Amino acid sequence: GYEVICFIADVGQEEDFEAAKAKAINVGARKCIVQDLKKEFVESQCWPAIMCNAHYENVYYLGTSLARPVIARAQIQMAQQESCFAVSHGCTGKGNDGVRFQFAYAALDPGMEVIVPWRDPMFFNAFAGRQEMLDYAAKKGIPVSSTKAKPWSMDENLAHCSYESGLLEDPDTTPPTDMWKLVVDPEKARDQPERFTVEFAKGIPIKLEYAEDGKPISVTKSVELLTAANALARRNGVGRIDIVENRYIGIKSRGCYETPGLTCLRKAHIDLEGLCLDREVRAFRDQFVTIEYGRLLYNGLYFSPEREALQSYIKESQENVNGRVRVKLYKGNVIIEGRTSDSSLYDMSESSMDELGGFLPTDSTGFVCGVPRFQEPEKQC
Repeated sequence: GYEVICFIADVGQEEDFEAAKAKAINVGARKCIVQDLKKEFVESQCWPAIMCNAHYENVYYLGTSLARPVIARAQIQMAQQESCFAVSHGCTGKGNDGVRFQFAYAALDPGMEVIVPWRDPMFFNAFAGRQEMLDYAAKKGIPVSSTKAKPWSMDENLAHCSYESGLLEDPDTTPPTDMWKLVVDPEKARDQPERFTVEFAKGIPIKLEYAEDGKPISVTKSVELLTAANALARRNGVGRIDIVENRYIGIKSRGCYETPGLTCLRKAHIDLEGLCLDREVRAFRDQFVTIEYGRLLYNGLYFSPEREALQSYIKESQENVNGRVRVKLYKGNVIIEGRTSDSSLYDMSESSMDELGGFLPTDSTGFVCGVPRFQEPEKQC
């Protein structure tokens, strides 16, 4: 009995939006709104993630988590503009996304009702899993990309593509080669390495330079920059991972992810920090900000006051992270070949083993004052 307005967020997924709009109308929606959120996604989510080298459990670069706040914000804004009394999402009751969306909805519009089919017993008793839903779609003539032979779920945006469920639920099953959508198999990647240079300003990627068929190319706009980084990484086999992770709700999950361009830019950023970032600022950030920021994003707490506080530190920590990093890509590997910066804290003369520079050997005397604690008590000073 509801009048439905379909909302689609364009966060960079490779999708036929006209076909999606037609599908929405054909299954009963009054209208379908597609909103281009790519620029907001890259600049408000992907760049801060790079600035603090965000991750979850060391290896997951949060591609899905990063997109959810942007989607939820736009969905709530659309619902308010259309005078909707409720919003809905199709997330299951076992995943992270249902929590992420509902935390976001509650923060952005506490009075908005939320309809969640997957938590309705009438729904999940009728559709216990994907097989039943595929049968229903076939019966009703609803086109879907999943098949019984390839029943895994996918989530794609400009930063990554994820794969879960189906045969992937056995953690000892190797993903089929035709599952991966974005990144070429590293074993089948180009036989010649490919190089690019990325420039950062205050920790943010601002320029990507590379060559295409011998022609030099320079990209500076945010969406185009990440798109170009993706293209370079994808054809060189960079960015695939296969992991078992801990979901927020307490269930372990097996997920496969392709995060091509973000992987390259993140590694280049980490390298540049070695040249520009103060040791204690970096140590504090790595210990108290990076891990916590990733955890907050993963658990759906982007709109929390603690995330906002961490964001302030991230911005402050990156004031000196300016410079260029030269990168080589080869069969799944991201290899740093050099870096330079006008705000470098590195002094080649001072660090040299071939000249005294400004740091005399005797200057290290004070650093060995801790030696007595390793001696027997009677020998301590």
